[in-house]
Amino acid sequence: MKARDKRTGITLVHTGEGKGKSSSAFGMVFRAAGSGMKVCVIQFIKGKWRTGEQAAAKRFDNIEWHTLGDGFTWNTKNPEQDRKSCREAWEFSRQKIRSEAYDMVLLDEINYCCGYGWISGKEIADFIRQEKPPWLHLILTGRNAPREVIDAADTVTEMKMIKHAFKQGIKAQQGVEF
Repeated sequence: MKARDKRTGITLVHTGEGKGKSSSAFGMVFRAAGSGMKVCVIQFIKGKWRTGEQAAAKRFDNIEWHTLGDGFTWNTKNPEQDRKSCREAWEFSRQKIRSEAYDMVLLDEINYCCGYGWISGKEIADFIRQEKPPWLHLILTGRNAPREVIDAADTVTEMKMIKHAFKQGIKAQQGVEF
């Protein structure tokens, strides 16, 4: 693994309507951890249910995992609580990044928070440009990434849905969706 002073940290955005944004990011998390990097995963939307990727991460001593969301916010009964949880997760994320304790940080589903108006794209982009350590790899996932975040990123991938099992009446399957 390259020393931090010899590494160029990449900011990546995974967005779009198709499946695979978080899955791709988790692939990078495990790749980085397997290379000996210290990784921090912060989930903005997902609730407290157990997932396969979180169970797998427990097998690594160099992956730190935080699920800070309230669950599926599009079914929310308490939008103010969701806004508060998101703002707290954003502040927690900034503290973790500023700590310089990690080589990679994943902000899973943070883009949704921008779409709901809980965090502005400008706020995230300004933080990336002004405070992200130059050697840190940062991944942001979720649909509808704001233009400011896309502009601040080094690599942006848009997942496009062509066909999805859910539209055929097949519910989320363990090992594929969670």
